[in-house]
Amino acid sequence: MSKPINVVDVTYARTGASVHTDAMGMREMQQRVFAKRDARHLLVKAPPASGKSRALMFVALDKLYNQGRKKVIVAVPERSIGASFASTKLTSQGFFADWEIKDEHSLCDPGSSQGKVGAFIKFLDGPDAVLVCTHATLRFAFEKLAPEAFNGTVLAIDEFHHVSADTEANRLGALLRDVMNGSDVHIVAMTGSYFRGDSVPVLSAEDEAQFTPVAFNYYDQLNGYEYLHSLGIGHHFYQGRYTDAIGEVLDLDKKTIVHIPNVNSGESTKDKIEEVGFIIDAIGHVESTDPVTGIISIRHKDTGEILRVADLVDDTDQKKRADTLHYLTGVASKEREAVDIIIALGMAKEGFDWPFAEHALTVGYRASLTEVIQIIGRVTRDSPGKEHAQFTNLIAEPDASQGEVKVSVNNMLKAITASLLMEQVLAQNFTFKTKKFDGDDAKIPGQLKIKGFKEPSTERVKQIVETDLNDLKATILQDDTFARAAAGSIDAETANKVLIPKIIREKYPDLTDSQVEEVRQQVVVDSVIKNGEVREVGDKRFIKMAERFVNIDELTINLIDSVNPFQRAFEVMSKSVTPSVLRIIQDQITATRVEFTEEEALALVPRIKNWIKVNGRRPDARAEDPAEKRYADALLWLQRAKQKLEAQKRATEMVTGE
Repeated sequence: MSKPINVVDVTYARTGASVHTDAMGMREMQQRVFAKRDARHLLVKAPPASGKSRALMFVALDKLYNQGRKKVIVAVPERSIGASFASTKLTSQGFFADWEIKDEHSLCDPGSSQGKVGAFIKFLDGPDAVLVCTHATLRFAFEKLAPEAFNGTVLAIDEFHHVSADTEANRLGALLRDVMNGSDVHIVAMTGSYFRGDSVPVLSAEDEAQFTPVAFNYYDQLNGYEYLHSLGIGHHFYQGRYTDAIGEVLDLDKKTIVHIPNVNSGESTKDKIEEVGFIIDAIGHVESTDPVTGIISIRHKDTGEILRVADLVDDTDQKKRADTLHYLTGVASKEREAVDIIIALGMAKEGFDWPFAEHALTVGYRASLTEVIQIIGRVTRDSPGKEHAQFTNLIAEPDASQGEVKVSVNNMLKAITASLLMEQVLAQNFTFKTKKFDGDDAKIPGQLKIKGFKEPSTERVKQIVETDLNDLKATILQDDTFARAAAGSIDAETANKVLIPKIIREKYPDLTDSQVEEVRQQVVVDSVIKNGEVREVGDKRFIKMAERFVNIDELTINLIDSVNPFQRAFEVMSKSVTPSVLRIIQDQITATRVEFTEEEALALVPRIKNWIKVNGRRPDARAEDPAEKRYADALLWLQRAKQKLEAQKRATEMVTGE
């Protein structure tokens, strides 16, 4: 079995802080949310397994008992997630009330979402307080209701990233907008990943401004566990068919979820049943299949021990798959020996609770960062005996003989930049301050002082820094232009001073230029520091940036701006593939070099002038140095732009006679 090349290796302290409870039975994250319980619209951003469902129970019960609300409606994306909001005894742990829901108001049982609309409307007219349904049932019910029907209610939306600000294309987003504007509804929005797979924001800026955010980051969650000590995120590249390579990374000693590719993806063989067969062959020999649970007993090919495998791919017998899923969410979620490997397609991700899972082996690039986070979240739950969790992405190498070279290169690059985002998300948070004078080096845990750094000057910037930084980084990394910049085809100054501010302005159009600069510096500094390798020598600390170590006490904003914060994407690929494959990647990046905007080209002019002064010649577009190539391209673009302006001027003079 090959060990994946990890982009991320994080070790945690196991303080126990995030799983211990207070006198009311609340974990650390739940305490933070409950402190904001009076907010009319509450947005909770917290990782999987941090206890968001119970946090909602605490807040909703307070709104029912102490804030004059009459009803609570909880909407979940899938029926299986509804179990997270079942009746729960909270008084036994110190809270003032229990969470109670009658069977007839738990609308996540089998049956069509549309068929449950009558029960939803009956609930609104009846005396009971709590209902749980799917997003789909909520949407269908709203088609028959006016917004004011939600007066007096608390509407809780789980997995809130399913909402979109594009209210014409997203019915859940349109519903949210209508009830916010047309009723006195209180909203509790919950998500473990606030970015969608597309470029459309979850909420418009004006709607988001109505929410009080509560953020609990991944580092706080994982560092506060009792058992899980480390997490790795890595890649394994293959040629040919993935079914021939999966045995190289499938660790049969680990509790594993294997996510096979969508049948429409390039990695798929187009026969999902046969793919499961190949994976089973890589495990060993089938001994039997349980007629009740559908669990397959397979004899390990090497050790001879029996491994229990769940097949969630074969949907030819819907009842059989439902029985298997029921077993996984029931018995297998409580008994470690109940199952060893789960093979899934489009399942076992969002809201799926198998605390013993140690390895998520995912075949093919996932375009949605949300999906990546959800998959990783399946293995980052704390469980006795689980010290390490691993996410491995099995990705096809580009093949020059095939026509999908561009797609393969883009997939590799985006998969790695997504991992770099996760590195940012999973790392310890720092507070950055301005270093006001030499010797201003007082060491405060988690704080770094940087010369020339602009601290947040307004509450708006502080809010973005405290709750939105990872979401902003996700937006940056999903931008096609910046994805290529991350591969080293654009110099650090252009990436930091032109591309990142442009994306910030688009995401936050309400910010002034000075506010944009403050946010930009936070993004760049936070990313560079979290990507950097820190070493201690005596009483001094050094951080590795751009292949050299710098004394942390001597950091300046100009020095940090000289580093492309996400260039490690290309460094990872350089170490992960053969020289011939790396050449294919480099050629493809060169072939798809980003076209200049006027802003980008003009930003390079001072650097080009300095380069010419140092080298005594103009930069050559055929040079091997990517920076020299970039300068040459910028010069060519500027020359063409100047010629175009002069031609337009001459044409105007001819017409006007001036």
